[in-house]
Amino acid sequence: MEKPPSQPPPRLTSDLAPGNQTHPTAFTLLGLSEEASLQPLLFWAFLAMYLVTVTGNLLIILAIVTDPHLHTPMYFFLANLSFADIGFTSTTVPKMLLNIQTQNKAITYAGCLSQVFFYIFFGVLDTFLLTAMAYDRFVAICHPLHYMVIMNPQFRGLLLLASWVLSLLYSLLHSLLVLRLSFCSQLQIPHFFCELNQVIQLACSDTFLNELVIYLAAGVVGMIPLSGILFSYSKIVSSVLKISSESSRYKAFSTCGSHLSVVSLFYGTGLGVYLSSAATHDSRDSAIASVMYTVVTPMLNPFIYSLRNRDIKQALVRLFSCRAAQRDGGHFLRLSGWEQQGS
Repeated sequence: MEKPPSQPPPRLTSDLAPGNQTHPTAFTLLGLSEEASLQPLLFWAFLAMYLVTVTGNLLIILAIVTDPHLHTPMYFFLANLSFADIGFTSTTVPKMLLNIQTQNKAITYAGCLSQVFFYIFFGVLDTFLLTAMAYDRFVAICHPLHYMVIMNPQFRGLLLLASWVLSLLYSLLHSLLVLRLSFCSQLQIPHFFCELNQVIQLACSDTFLNELVIYLAAGVVGMIPLSGILFSYSKIVSSVLKISSESSRYKAFSTCGSHLSVVSLFYGTGLGVYLSSAATHDSRDSAIASVMYTVVTPMLNPFIYSLRNRDIKQALVRLFSCRAAQRDGGHFLRLSGWEQQGS
């Protein structure tokens, strides 16, 4: 009796029907516009904004690190905020510039997931750092005699560590939830980077858990820092209004003016992007609006702190003066050496 022909081994879960796959090879980023005539303009505009962002934030970091006058809690958090802004912009813009330059809109699955992870990480880190800076201003104005005792190096380090750890866990949570999704064949993202909601919308599997976690976690991570900032500034305003001297009142307000401007810009643009996307339901319009949040805000932060903060301006002047003196001194030594050799 003949044996029946051997059956082929069963397919693994990763070998799905055409048009449905667990781990796609790549996504397509449609960008801000598909018009060929606009691509050079977009490339140079975003390249200029990216260079200004990186240069401005690096100057803030260098000024704080090299100037002993700025080794205070407020500037400690500002240096970390500048670093987070560099990472926030570097997560999205370089890949966009590369895609425009090479005329290739593809991004790998690993690259897309990396963008999701670091975009969320640096964005959430920004919110925690702004909250820590608001608390720092609250202690400085409302409890000035105990400021250095409360904002001691150990407590500052603990606040920074908590900000990094919470941001890491929040970002890791969303990234791992994306890993469980299977995706369809139409993997086109109408954005210039892999935004979490856009990636989830491409999934063929059930996304209820992802969407639930987004709303719950975003509510917690968004409202708690914002509530802390509002509480701090309510106490600051209440304390400052009790000061009888007008000059002292102005000086107290000026110490937190830069931070308040950055907070307003950060939350204002973020809320504007959310409201515009909810109102238009147009992914392309939402992508254009998110430029303010992801690119323009990190670019403007160094200008806000350098133009509105006398200490930062003086530190930058000392930094450039020192560099110029070192360059001139080196040039003088070289000339002296040549003169001695000639004699």
